Amino acid sequence: MKDELLILLKAQYPLIHLITPEEERAEKVIADLAQKELNRPIYVWTITRGLVDLQQKDNPVHSNTKAIDPALNWIIAQKNPGIYVLKDFHPYVASPEVTRLLRDAIREFKNTDKAIILLSPLQMVIPPELEKDIVVLDLPLPSVQELEAVLDRQLLAGRGRKLAPEAKEKLVRAVLGLTHDEAEKVYRKAYVSNGKLTDSEVDIVLSEKQQIIRRNGILEYLAPEEGMNAVGGLEELKDWLQKRSNAFSQKARAYGLPQPKGILLLGVPGCGKSLIARTTSQLWSLPLVRLDVGRVYDGSMVGRSEANLRGALKVAESLAPVILFIDEIDKAFAGGGSSADSDGGTSSRIFGTFLTWMQDKKSPVFVMATANRIDRLPAEFLRKGRFDELFFVDLPSFNERKEIFRIHLKKRRQDISRFDLDELASNTEGYSGAEIEQAVIAAMYEAFAQDREFGQLDIVVAVKSTTPLSRTMTEQMSALRDWARMRARPAAAPVAEYQRLEF
Repeated sequence: MKDELLILLKAQYPLIHLITPEEERAEKVIADLAQKELNRPIYVWTITRGLVDLQQKDNPVHSNTKAIDPALNWIIAQKNPGIYVLKDFHPYVASPEVTRLLRDAIREFKNTDKAIILLSPLQMVIPPELEKDIVVLDLPLPSVQELEAVLDRQLLAGRGRKLAPEAKEKLVRAVLGLTHDEAEKVYRKAYVSNGKLTDSEVDIVLSEKQQIIRRNGILEYLAPEEGMNAVGGLEELKDWLQKRSNAFSQKARAYGLPQPKGILLLGVPGCGKSLIARTTSQLWSLPLVRLDVGRVYDGSMVGRSEANLRGALKVAESLAPVILFIDEIDKAFAGGGSSADSDGGTSSRIFGTFLTWMQDKKSPVFVMATANRIDRLPAEFLRKGRFDELFFVDLPSFNERKEIFRIHLKKRRQDISRFDLDELASNTEGYSGAEIEQAVIAAMYEAFAQDREFGQLDIVVAVKSTTPLSRTMTEQMSALRDWARMRARPAAAPVAEYQRLEF
């Protein structure tokens, strides 16, 4: 970004929008360019102090520049070269007077060494009058070298002893994705907690990343659950995931493998799609964050929803390598194809932003999405390149139902020898894994109410009193299977083997 900004300033671009929450770091970058590379004065405007000259020890240039209109008029009136940084500009961009003043400034700045840099923490909605003249840049998060410098300063301040290169790299890698100030605070927190700063404090750093997720409000950190042995069946899908458990390692990069992008799990509700996402987190030893698309939408300001999504995706990238989980993505983006009549096109723009990010992302963010209704998903979602694989999760087979019963009974009782798993599996044809679990829980409640231990008959009675979803939605299930038969990869091993033999 620094090189790009230097080129724009040398090329006499008059208006630049720099997006970053780190205004102090951004100001330092701009000041270094202005003083060391361009030899131009730099002025900074805030609503609290007005325009100040950084080279004159922050002295205000005029007492009447706290309001944005007189500040812009003063800038336009200057004849000498200069760079003018306007902080927190996003609330003013919708004003017709401000738009006109910026257009006047662009005209006056033509072929001069004067430029305005609008600094804000989020993407502004650019007025049509300025679209052709403004350049939008993002200040990236600190690099490894910058974060290493932060750590070195903390060590020099007496917050740790000299670290071995491996330990130092571990601490620096742990804060990747944090801002400059956040990294400093994390290192200080680790020192205060344990009285030293070593690579053993990495867990404190990771806990701070969880705080970032909580502050975001759109992403939710999910703690890892049991391993893959908590999932009954789905052997083909589990084998696929097992083979990619080291896909984000340096060894995989050296081998020439690309980073996996993600998978879409399509299938019957209650058959383990969400559970497999949680267990993958433990299998791969990666953090798992869930994107709540419903929280993305914000009608308080035009463009706010899109900014929310971009911000959430940036946070996910800052935590990489990470698994980004989107549950029931068919509901989240069902209206993405055409929403101009219902919400002014907000859903379409959000959908387009997400698709573009999935296609172009370079960071190791593995997207794991689930869907129950394929007909609700726009066709663009299923194009090759968005996901590495599309798996179909069907109702469990006889042997899979036995395994599901075994898992849920073992969770609740050490000795399950009194249960006939074959009979239970025979009585639950057409039942999903979630429905089987609820039958076990219902049987336990019935026995608990009678102050006795639950048994085989209690589960059979609970099963008989339940109507599975496969019977109430037979037509929808059949249509889903017909669609998936030739378009998706079966998650169950016996079905996958049969299809391989068939072709």
